[in-house]
Amino acid sequence: MLEPQRGSHFSRTGRGRVFLVTILGTLGCVVVALFVDSFNFPNLDAAGLARAITVDVLLPIFLAVPMLFLLMSKLRELAIANEKLAAIASTDSLTSVLTRGAFTVLVDAYLAKFQHDADRMRGAFLVVDADDFKRINDLFGHSSGDEALRLIASIIRESLRPEDLVGRVGGDEFTVFLPGLSPSQAIAIAERMRQTIHAAEVRFLDERRRLSISIGGTTFAHSTSFDVLFNAADERLYLAKSRGRNRIEIEPLLVAAM
Repeated sequence: MLEPQRGSHFSRTGRGRVFLVTILGTLGCVVVALFVDSFNFPNLDAAGLARAITVDVLLPIFLAVPMLFLLMSKLRELAIANEKLAAIASTDSLTSVLTRGAFTVLVDAYLAKFQHDADRMRGAFLVVDADDFKRINDLFGHSSGDEALRLIASIIRESLRPEDLVGRVGGDEFTVFLPGLSPSQAIAIAERMRQTIHAAEVRFLDERRRLSISIGGTTFAHSTSFDVLFNAADERLYLAKSRGRNRIEIEPLLVAAM
């Protein structure tokens, strides 16, 4: 899933950055010390010059290395903590998928970034809804409903590529963004989700039940927006529900719909 991920070794959270800044900072301190002391070099004999250069090199090393390493290590720890807090804020606590806000921001960012790139400005948007979810809560309690949502979210995530996005936008409603896929590929993924969820048996108290989902979706091959995609997919979801549930309804997004 396309989520915020840890950067390279030289990013704010990478160990390489700590060592690189420590080394470069120490070299900078040595250069400055040599430059400042260089005005006294003409007045020194060979032995004094050797001592001065040795001090100008070793003193910054002994002082700068531990100080810079400690400083950069603390900054790295702070960056990692901030990254974890950002991940927590953007993740739904029950299902571990993106929150509605985080999902919306990431989809909008993709659409804005590639709005003039015909090769990248295509894909699919799905709205996934658990069928008869209220009945599960009423018959077996909210803890059983939570377990059903976790299972559905897990199967959706396992059906996707790393670059795809999935978010929880309502109580029993999920959204999926599939960048770069053709309509046939999007339909295949949606159908695989539906079949896998329907094949999974869930134990509610002492009773085994099968879950089902309805999926509405739209495919696009031109510049568009999150709201347009969501509304188009939501309309198809309503159609899937009205035609009996446990089915998918996916249609291309018309240019006029923009």
